Amino acid sequence: MTADEVRMLLLAGGRLAAEPGVQAAELDPVVARLVRRDDGVDSDGQAQQVLTEALPRLWEGGWQPADVVHAARRRVSQRGARLVAAVVAAEAAAAAGAAPEAWAAQLAALPTGPRSVTAWWQGERVQPAAAWRDVLRVIGLFRSLPRLEQLVPPPSGWSALSWPVEAPGSEADGKVLHRIRSLLAKAESTEFTEEAEALTAKAQSLMARHAIDTAVLAQREGRASSGGVAARRLHLDDPHTEAKAAVVQAVGNANGVRVVLLPSVGIATLVGFRDDVDLVELLVTSLLLQAARALAEAARAGGARARSTPFRRGFLYSYAQRVEERLTQARDAATAEARADYGAELAPVLAERSAAVDRAVEELFPSLRRRGGSTVDPAGWHAGRRAADDADLGSGSGRRALPG
Repeated sequence: MTADEVRMLLLAGGRLAAEPGVQAAELDPVVARLVRRDDGVDSDGQAQQVLTEALPRLWEGGWQPADVVHAARRRVSQRGARLVAAVVAAEAAAAAGAAPEAWAAQLAALPTGPRSVTAWWQGERVQPAAAWRDVLRVIGLFRSLPRLEQLVPPPSGWSALSWPVEAPGSEADGKVLHRIRSLLAKAESTEFTEEAEALTAKAQSLMARHAIDTAVLAQREGRASSGGVAARRLHLDDPHTEAKAAVVQAVGNANGVRVVLLPSVGIATLVGFRDDVDLVELLVTSLLLQAARALAEAARAGGARARSTPFRRGFLYSYAQRVEERLTQARDAATAEARADYGAELAPVLAERSAAVDRAVEELFPSLRRRGGSTVDPAGWHAGRRAADDADLGSGSGRRALPG
């Protein structure tokens, strides 16, 4: 079998793997031919070339390195995600040009390790057939991924960066965010509920006031509000991706950040001012951890019914609704305090921020539509609401802080 024939076989196997519902057994004839030809897994680099050649289409279609690795982890396997990381890292090492900050940060976060298909296989210590099957599934994944909104210019556009690339934050922004992360880390590590609530409340208050002060200052200096709008992706893992996304939506709604969900690949896009997006990411991470632990407690106490999918979905949807109520109350209190300092100057500033975010969403997602709800278990709904009442949101109003 020549190199060209191997390439054609890989492409044919990738097309088959891209078909919805294809089973591993259906790939076995192609896998067997590849093993007979090369039991060293891509010793001639044909698979590496096929995978690398597919990346520019994904970049032009709005995908970023972390997005593709996330999609492989969901649709292929953890091993498949490591294969994608190896191929992406190899392409990045050979690419010319200066990557935007967000892109470079994603590349830097890739695991240090193999940079070729063969080296990946050797590191995984699996049979050649299993490795070739993963290669075909990743080729199929690359073929089947839908287009996404272009949040960061792809490599072809790095010479002319333009909105909506995130502008780097000021030194003051970085210091504030560092303080907030430190406060949340202390809140999650303490064994004392009151201390955790006080630390998280201080973190939320610090960020909320910083966002308002920054907005007022920008208005006074005549800087355009739209210049601070950022679009960023948040990755959600199975199970219950859409129910987890409801928690993201709740936190976003309470903090002036719009959330757009792509459920097929478990991606939520956050659109808002950079400081607000930062806060939403920090709160979502904490709240999803708290929700998972509270759900595990409810499942242990509730028996078989509490382990069902409708119960778990109901729990998370109810948790999200109650979280939004509590966060909105905290936001309104912070706004009232700021209004006492800024008076009539504050209302138009906040209105302009909201309008700027709306304009960004309309530009990025001109065909948005709302999704219908899912069937949930009433017991799960009520259990989730009770857990949300207990969650530590930083307002100091929770009855207790769940382990964090």
